[in-house]
Amino acid sequence: MLELDVEKRLGDFHLKSAFRAPDGVTALFGVSGAGKTTLINMLAGLISPDRGRIVLAETVLFDSAERIDIKPWQRRIGYVFQDGRLFPHLTVRQNLLYGRWFNSKQRPLAQLDEVTTILGINNLLDRQPTTLSGGEQQRVAIGRAVLANPRLLLMDEPLAALDAPRKEDIMTMIAELRDQLGVPIIYVSHSLNEIARLADSIVVLGDGEVLAYGGVSEITSRLDLAPLALRDDGGAVLAARIVAHDPHYRLTTLGFPGGSLKIPLVDRPVGAGIRLVLRARDISVALTKPEAISVQNILQGRVTELGQPRGSSVDLAVRVGESRVIARVTRQSADDLGLTPGMAVFLLIKSVALAGPDTEQ
Repeated sequence: MLELDVEKRLGDFHLKSAFRAPDGVTALFGVSGAGKTTLINMLAGLISPDRGRIVLAETVLFDSAERIDIKPWQRRIGYVFQDGRLFPHLTVRQNLLYGRWFNSKQRPLAQLDEVTTILGINNLLDRQPTTLSGGEQQRVAIGRAVLANPRLLLMDEPLAALDAPRKEDIMTMIAELRDQLGVPIIYVSHSLNEIARLADSIVVLGDGEVLAYGGVSEITSRLDLAPLALRDDGGAVLAARIVAHDPHYRLTTLGFPGGSLKIPLVDRPVGAGIRLVLRARDISVALTKPEAISVQNILQGRVTELGQPRGSSVDLAVRVGESRVIARVTRQSADDLGLTPGMAVFLLIKSVALAGPDTEQ
C-alpha cells in the first residue's frame, strides 16, 4: 500500500494531492501540466514536497512534520523514464546489473535470466545501448529497474515514443512482470488503451489536485472528468467473460453485466476474463431497434446523464444492465432525438477494442 498526501509549489504551479494506492498497477492520468511527473518525482525522492507525508508499505519515505526525507537511492524505488536513459558506456548486461547495486541484502534478488526472458532481451546482453532500437532500449530500462528489486516501480509514459507494434509488445511484457513478480507499479500514461490493459485503479489529476480515484471501469465511465471526457479515445472500460466461440464465422461471444457482444475470434478459453474498451466515438444511438443492419452489436439501455456540450458533440452515459456505457453524438443529433435522462435507447456498437485479460477478476 502506498499512502501519499503532499503539497508543493513550483513557480505558479501548486500541487496538492492525496490518495492511497493498493498493490497492483495504479495509473496516473491527466492532461499535460496536471502534475503527474512532479508527483512521481516526489515518490522517487527527486523532488521534496513542501509539506506532507509519503508512506510505502509502512515505511515512511517523507514526513515534513518529523523531518524525514529518505534519500532516493535508499528508497528502493525503480524508475522507468520515457527515453530509457541507459548508460551508453556499459553493455546491456552491465546496465541491467547496475540496478542490483541498490538492492537490499535482506531481500532475495529477482533473477537476471527470469527478467531477461520475460522481456525477450537474452540475445542483447553483450550489445551496447547505441546499437539498440527504441523498443529494445525501453525493455532494457524496464529490466534494470526491476532487477533493483524495488518495493515500487514508477513508469513515466514508458511507451510514448514507440510505434504501435512496439507498444503492444512491451505492454505484454509489463503485464507479465506485474503478474509474475508482483511489484506494485505507478504508471503514468495519456493512453486509455494502456490504462485499460495494465491498470487496476486510476488516479485522475487536474491542476495538481486529485479529481477522482477508483477502479478503471468506474472512473472511465464518468462524464464529469474533463481529462478523460475530452480525449478522442475516451469511453468506457468493461469487464467481460468469453461465453462461446463460433469457428465457422470466426467470432467470439463475450458476456458482461448487462448484455453480450460479438468480436473477431480470439485465442482464449471459454470462461476467461477479458477487458473491453467501448470508445464513445464508436457508438451510435437510436430510439428504436434498427432492422436489416450490418451492425451486430446492439445494446438496449437507458440514458442516465448528459455531459456538458464540447464543440459540436456531447457525451451521454447509458445504463446497460449493471454496466455504464458512454456514447458521443453531435449536439444536433441529441436535440433531434430529444435525448434526456431516463429515456430508453439502443446503442449501435461499431467497434470493440480488446484491452487484454481482466486484472480485476
